[in-house]
Amino acid sequence: MEKLQKSELKFVGELRVHHEGYGFVVPTTPGPPDVFVPARGIGDALHGDLVEVCARKNRKDLYDGEILRIIERRLKQIIGRLEKKGNQWIVLREDQRVHQSVLVSILKGLQVLDWDWVVVEITEYPKGREPMRGTVIRKLPPRGTLKAEIEYVIEKHQLPLEFPREVLEEADRVSSRGLGVSTSERSQAPLGPPPQREPGTFRNEDRIDLRKLPFVTIDGEDAKDFDDAVTAAPASTSADGGAIHVWVAIADVSAYVVPGSAMDREAYARATSVYFPGRVLPMLPEVLSNGLCSLRPNEDRLTLVAEFLVHPNGDVSHEKFYPATICSQARLTYQLVRRMVVDREPIIRSEYEPLLPSLELLSKAARYLKEARGRRGNIDFDLPEPEIVLDLTGGIENILKRGRDWSHQIIEHLMIAANEAVARFLTKQKQLCVYRVHEGPDVNKIRNFHNVAQILGSKGPFLMPPQGIHLNKIVSGFEGKPAERLVNTLLLRSMSQAVYTFENLGHFGLASECYCHFTSPIRRYPDLMVHRALKSTLVRSYDRTLVKKEKISNERTSVPEYQSTSPDHCSRMERRSMEAEREMLKLHSALFMQDKVGEVFEGIVSHITRFGLFLELKDYFVEGLLPVENLTDDFYVFDETHLKYTGKRRKKTYQIGTPMTLQLVEVNLTDRQIRFGLTKK
Repeated sequence: MEKLQKSELKFVGELRVHHEGYGFVVPTTPGPPDVFVPARGIGDALHGDLVEVCARKNRKDLYDGEILRIIERRLKQIIGRLEKKGNQWIVLREDQRVHQSVLVSILKGLQVLDWDWVVVEITEYPKGREPMRGTVIRKLPPRGTLKAEIEYVIEKHQLPLEFPREVLEEADRVSSRGLGVSTSERSQAPLGPPPQREPGTFRNEDRIDLRKLPFVTIDGEDAKDFDDAVTAAPASTSADGGAIHVWVAIADVSAYVVPGSAMDREAYARATSVYFPGRVLPMLPEVLSNGLCSLRPNEDRLTLVAEFLVHPNGDVSHEKFYPATICSQARLTYQLVRRMVVDREPIIRSEYEPLLPSLELLSKAARYLKEARGRRGNIDFDLPEPEIVLDLTGGIENILKRGRDWSHQIIEHLMIAANEAVARFLTKQKQLCVYRVHEGPDVNKIRNFHNVAQILGSKGPFLMPPQGIHLNKIVSGFEGKPAERLVNTLLLRSMSQAVYTFENLGHFGLASECYCHFTSPIRRYPDLMVHRALKSTLVRSYDRTLVKKEKISNERTSVPEYQSTSPDHCSRMERRSMEAEREMLKLHSALFMQDKVGEVFEGIVSHITRFGLFLELKDYFVEGLLPVENLTDDFYVFDETHLKYTGKRRKKTYQIGTPMTLQLVEVNLTDRQIRFGLTKK
């Protein structure tokens, strides 16, 4: 970030364009603010471009700016409708954030007609009066079916589908070698460092054999790849004061994916797996993600283990990290764990009796951790998500509210503890680490959040600068109330987005001073980088020759040249996957409601805006809009201060939590919108 004048900034960021034409430049590194750019100031830049911006404070203490130059074009293709104008073909873009049409040529041999939906590869970007140009490379199927719309979402967000042949061949070769270590070669030492080796090397036979420990995986019903397994036991000595001994074993993807290899380059390019209902676009080929790296039950697997004690006050101590071989004893689901640990169903507990002592201790350890995080100011967002239930043919059978009970939280708290422990260790060792950082909330947005919370009935304290412990009290005050979802959403929107960086800036939402992602290397590339950093540090720690000579105590593991901007790239790919997943959920909701136009539903007002009411249905976890123009029984006035609509004649009021009977009047698949009207009398 370059300082120009007292109220002027110059930095690099990603342009995010709104469908109405204006945009925001979001900095690639933590520190600078988001900058508003009016439509006239965007010029030739496109949504997603990396740009340099000059920003100045306005009267509202916010930043307005202008784009100085385009550093990198990141939009490589668009989808849209083909239209012939005279002797030329143009494509009218589907993504409303891209405001330019494209002058196109047709790939040789491709048969297309006027108004076909197509994929365009951009060959020339707009420059002054020169239009954007491209080549139609693929014709898309007619819209309206689930299969076709899924293809549209994938193409729109430029998501990779097929793995290159060299990547698949490399994955097959790696998979055919299996674990790469026989039973007789494994160290039988219960805990501690591997035996001495050649300096700078790290071998599979150095792994600790933990196959006798009762590890289990705990995931959702539809999970296919299992990154993590956990187990627990009482602390070995009474001096530990009731502490619980916890092992968190994470799939050792770094044992198979070599830096700079074809698999590594492809995994880095993808940076994350993308999850759709009933389908995954994985970061790694399936022979690894669902096979050799997945901690499947009753199969030996290579892992990196974080071992630590959790004390009754929530403190974590005696952290150890080492490579190990484990064998998961069961593939458990959240539902099963809830029935065992929370509901305590006798039949289920009897069936899994050998695992109960460990599960009970894991639950207790998670409780200790949760209480400690609450005291330090961890913000526990509770944003329910839709669960798409598919039938045997892949059709949408139902849309329910996805549960998040204590069984989910057990794993969440244990994984956070492991992530923090690894981040602290790497920081202490002065090792290069990809931190997961989350800056504090924007001052103006958090004030607006507090004002809305007060309107909705909050009595909680509010301090500036905001403190997590007080924000959490505000949120918890709405638990179980109609405004709970809105309050959680507004608080989340007031926050900065968590990102990856090589600089440790802490995590505001988790109230953590040092945090990284270690627990999901199958589906997140930053976790794989952290694994490599941890292994490098362990090699040096265990290598007595090097330690004695103190040759590398301050060295940091470097990354390949193509990963020099890896934190920004991984953050950007994460945002892309989140946008695609959100759109896919909206698509499934719209398709599910499409054949229900004209039907009457019971709902509750979940949010209110200047253009209408958002309503959450009672029978399905689906949200739709009741536009203000569809409130036809009176002339309604919007009260922005108190978030309500009031009729002028009848004085009828609609506000958060108001129950309503509605008629579904329109489903628009293209913009993924569901619109309601009042029932006819």
